[in-house]
Amino acid sequence: MQEKQLHLPALPESADHRHRVAAERRGRMRSRLLRSALRLIADKGPAATSIDDVICAAGVSRGTFYKYFPSPEALVRELAAEIANELVRITDSALYGHDDPAVMVARGLRLVASLAIRHPPVAGFLVRVGWSAQQGSNVLEFVRRDIEKGFELGRFKRMPLEMAANLVAGATLGAIQRMLETGGAEDFSEQAAAVALRALGVEPADIDAIASVPLDPDAIRLVGSLAETWINAV
Repeated sequence: MQEKQLHLPALPESADHRHRVAAERRGRMRSRLLRSALRLIADKGPAATSIDDVICAAGVSRGTFYKYFPSPEALVRELAAEIANELVRITDSALYGHDDPAVMVARGLRLVASLAIRHPPVAGFLVRVGWSAQQGSNVLEFVRRDIEKGFELGRFKRMPLEMAANLVAGATLGAIQRMLETGGAEDFSEQAAAVALRALGVEPADIDAIASVPLDPDAIRLVGSLAETWINAV
């Protein structure tokens, strides 16, 4: 005798599951808009990138854009903050265990500048936007922390903290800009690190040795992986 199969009614989806699926969908769309904007801004600059450019690149409607961002400026700020925060996370972990603030500033600067050679679109975005759009994020927080430590230890000469942080930021962006202009033919990050250390008042005899210490290959790979993720995650 053939055994009867019991067909149970499908259980309704839980509210938690629906909310989770909706949140994942929103996250993917937000990511799509951000990555599309990254490519455009790296190429054209923030001022020349319109909402129409972004929605065309992302393949979405204007209404969809405004569900996630109130303005193009808000999108740029969020994108800058996300990239900067990820860079901070990576450089922080790469520099963990170093006690000399001069070493930490120099290596952090060079790690970020390495994007110009390995991933020009992300580096181009940072240069196009500049550091001002990222002031609300942690982008300079790790620099400020290391500079303050340098002040306390007498490693750096005393000056207003924001001035010192902007000196480091300017040297970083200057190195990236120069490397982008030359197609990465030469790594200017060591020179930029030396300039920053000199401006911070590090003893001249120490500067070249600190600025030229080889970077950890694993840290460089991590920075490269981050950029690859941002570029290819659309």
